Amino acid sequence: MSFGPLSRLLRFTLSSCQQNRSHSVAVLGAPFSKGQKRRGVEHGPKAIRDAGLVERLSNLDYAVHDFGDLTFKHLEKDEHFMHVPFPRTVGRANQLLSGAVSGAVGAGHTCIMLGGDHSLAIGSVEGHAQQCPDLCLIWVDAHADINTPLTSPSGNLHGQSVAFLLKDLQNKMPEVPGFSWMKPFLSARDLVYIGLRDVDPGEHIILKTLGIQYFSMRDIDRMGIQRVMEVTLDHLLARKQRPIHLSFDIDAFDPSLAPATGTPVNGGLTYREGIYVTEEIHNTGLLSVMDVVEVNPTLGATPEAVDSDFSKQNGLDHNDPENLDY
Repeated sequence: MSFGPLSRLLRFTLSSCQQNRSHSVAVLGAPFSKGQKRRGVEHGPKAIRDAGLVERLSNLDYAVHDFGDLTFKHLEKDEHFMHVPFPRTVGRANQLLSGAVSGAVGAGHTCIMLGGDHSLAIGSVEGHAQQCPDLCLIWVDAHADINTPLTSPSGNLHGQSVAFLLKDLQNKMPEVPGFSWMKPFLSARDLVYIGLRDVDPGEHIILKTLGIQYFSMRDIDRMGIQRVMEVTLDHLLARKQRPIHLSFDIDAFDPSLAPATGTPVNGGLTYREGIYVTEEIHNTGLLSVMDVVEVNPTLGATPEAVDSDFSKQNGLDHNDPENLDY
């Protein structure tokens, strides 16, 4: 399997654009790593392209427009905010990405954003919302990424992306330098998590307090992925049909499938579970933007490991799902 789970993940998901996006796909590369401390994730877009993404989409009769990689500059003077590193650099990168995603969606394309770390979802979802303010968000990830600067153990912004988006957390979020260009716009009811298994204590409180719909790996074991997707789509689309933003962190997969990522956590999605998520999104015909993030090819033991989503890293399951009261 030369392109591993990522290949079919994209193929099944992007099939949805046939119904409402005229077979037109925009690919945007975002080679950015300052939302976390591991170097190498900035090479993710190139690794995914080198594995044949554009060719495979073209073979499916899509008009594929690869707009190349955005260019991000690291600001020389970018002091920590509280214990958050590079806030202005991350903020500027997301502002640039927001404009690019907005332009792609506004031009009628289904947009694929290739990261880069998951802090980029701030700009990707915000840019999408400029064109589709009624969007809903499916966040497939081992982590909730809903820490604030006040709750984050690490300070890394790739673990705080969702907090920037939610109106419900507006009073809990300090004004982080570099993000004055955006305001929160998403309601907690418009978000569903799939695949959680490493949730920080502060995040657990936020999830419970805001009543956010989420499915841990224990929930998937108990309910089955079919039922999880039925509940997810009913929750998001029962009131009305609207655009879907799928933000897929490759560490949602088990590390045996996708080891080349900076924060692997054992016990993740199987190949079939991950593909089933995308098959069901395909069936809605509502996919508008998809993020593929946290692919770090430098963590692959061999080129073959990278190419199949990349020798197994030893991820620590910091919070056993049995202890999360899911």
